[in-house]
Amino acid sequence: MLVPAKTKYRKAQKGGKKILGTSANGNSLKFGSFGLKALEPGKLNSKQIESARKVITRYMKRAGKLWIMVFPHTPVTKKPAEVRMGSGKGNVEYYIAKIKPGRIIFEIDGIDGEAASTSLVKAAAKLPFKTKIVNHV
Repeated sequence: MLVPAKTKYRKAQKGGKKILGTSANGNSLKFGSFGLKALEPGKLNSKQIESARKVITRYMKRAGKLWIMVFPHTPVTKKPAEVRMGSGKGNVEYYIAKIKPGRIIFEIDGIDGEAASTSLVKAAAKLPFKTKIVNHV
């Protein structure tokens, strides 16, 4: 799974409820000719990124190249079930990437347009927000 190798702080604050604004960087294709762009704000955890990556590589039959343009850096903590209030913050359960609208999540190159769009549609079904397919013009 996608987990940071080393972090400065083990636990992080939530940083507000809403993810505001649009993506200032990472909003255009850099490597591939097709990409999957987020249309809504959301949080992607490492399992969701990995399941979408598996779908894309399986459909592409490992022809072409795939780039994952996001990385989950932010830790999310959770207390165990049926534990009383207090006694500190819970342990880190998983890591998330905060996604703003306009952010490119995956990029593909080396396959034809129809196969690329089909694989990206299948990957979009694994993600918790609306996306659209963009191509390099």
